[in-house]
Amino acid sequence: QVQLVESGGDLVQPGGSLRLSCTASGRNLSIATMGWYRQAPGKQREWVSTITSAGSTTYADSVKGRFTISRDNAKNTVYLQMTSLKPEDTAVYFCKHRLGFLSSWGQGTQVTVSS
Repeated sequence: QVQLVESGGDLVQPGGSLRLSCTASGRNLSIATMGWYRQAPGKQREWVSTITSAGSTTYADSVKGRFTISRDNAKNTVYLQMTSLKPEDTAVYFCKHRLGFLSSWGQGTQVTVSS
């Protein structure tokens, strides 16, 4: 079973930037599809971005052009670089590891965008 630990969440002003990290242990991350999701208070969890084992990336329309997902297989870590942050980006951000039919989630990291 894979364990995922997210980090990098913080309080940031609108227009600011943050980089989230998700480090996996217990399983090689390089062969998995990794994703970032977020959940704002009172809302359902929503998909943000995905990176495949081949390095292909996709993004939700709400973050396209502002967020960048990447992976460092040597460090077993996936990143989410977030720029031009908006108050509506405020949420708990989760990473997800998917290999075949098996999925694992991290515990989440809080991102708050506020002046």
